Amino acid sequence: MTILVADGGANKLSRVNGDGTLKTIANGPKKGDVAGVAISKNRRSIAYTTTEHPTAPFENVNGSLHIRHAGGGTFSVDLEAYEAKKNPDQGLSYGAKTTPTCAAEIEKATGRPASYQGLVDSHPYSVTAYGRRSWIVADAAGNDLVKVNRHGRVSLIAVLPVQPLLLTADVIKAIGMPECATGLTANFEAVPTDVEVGRNGYLYVSTLAGGPESPVLGGRSSVYRVNPRNGHVKLVATGFLGATNLALHRGKIYVSEFFAGRVSVIKNGKPKSYLTLPGVASIESGRGHLYAGTFASEDGKSPGTVVKITKGKAKKIS
Repeated sequence: MTILVADGGANKLSRVNGDGTLKTIANGPKKGDVAGVAISKNRRSIAYTTTEHPTAPFENVNGSLHIRHAGGGTFSVDLEAYEAKKNPDQGLSYGAKTTPTCAAEIEKATGRPASYQGLVDSHPYSVTAYGRRSWIVADAAGNDLVKVNRHGRVSLIAVLPVQPLLLTADVIKAIGMPECATGLTANFEAVPTDVEVGRNGYLYVSTLAGGPESPVLGGRSSVYRVNPRNGHVKLVATGFLGATNLALHRGKIYVSEFFAGRVSVIKNGKPKSYLTLPGVASIESGRGHLYAGTFASEDGKSPGTVVKITKGKAKKIS
């Protein structure tokens, strides 16, 4: 079984060797990251996403999808160009509408407008094979799912919905907002982090809350089901604490909760803890097992790892 790792920290795409070492397959941009990777159904192509990071605060990020074929040859698709041309979420209103005075206070405190329409922004975070020779990309900055066909043509699948949050006094204190915002409802961006194709043809998407997310505020991440034929979006479950990835495994949906340091499984429309795994950032299914990736610890003492999960237990393989 081939295990590929998109390492955003090291900014490269690697393959896990049999002895657990890594072989670099591709490098990302000098100032950027490699976030997602997928293998085609015929296993003759791989696709991975890269993003060039901005050089100034709140500057647009530039995302691309790279498709590499067996035997050589790679072509790239400029997803930022599609975003600049279409900006699919431009019809959505983010932030909170309030008085001009309060809006000025919010902008001063956060550095961003109190309210705004969907911006031109692209940070492709995940990719999955779709059909025989197409790919679907979850764009965390564009807040949408797009399809890329074998010719590199990009088309919209769906825009993910806004994530509303009531700004209570406790929330205001926790996120550093001015008191005048108390009682307002702020619409945060969806930030899709992963997309998988289910047996029924539907797409399953994990999203962050697009704003503050911590144990203090409670789990605000969600999982949605998307009909790829008409773009209809339906909530499957919410209440996750940093849903950075998901896996469809033996009829169940598993979610990596980064801020909770665990893998959860959806039961009766709610997250239920399945495995404690500090730093978990990704979760995938393959050959009867779950596989997960973790970030290195903040103190640098524990490196990032790839683990195989069997019956609720994790074993390091790289």
